[in-house]
Amino acid sequence: MYAEAGERHNTPHVHARYGEYRATFAVETGDLLSGTLPKSQLRLVQAWVELRRGELEEDWQLLQGGRLPNRIAPLS
Repeated sequence: MYAEAGERHNTPHVHARYGEYRATFAVETGDLLSGTLPKSQLRLVQAWVELRRGELEEDWQLLQGGRLPNRIAPLS
């Protein structure tokens, strides 16, 4: 999760990258909002969003307040 210069978004979301693929996911549902990922990576990101939803929501609030987000652990 990162701040986009000059942008404020209403829908909390995260960005995922895998090689040349790029995708955006809703924090609340894990739904794919835009972009594409291979099917197995898509499922991994959605599982990560589900497991880390509380942390993602906290980070979203930090970003909306102009602060840096906390680091969130990957799936291990």
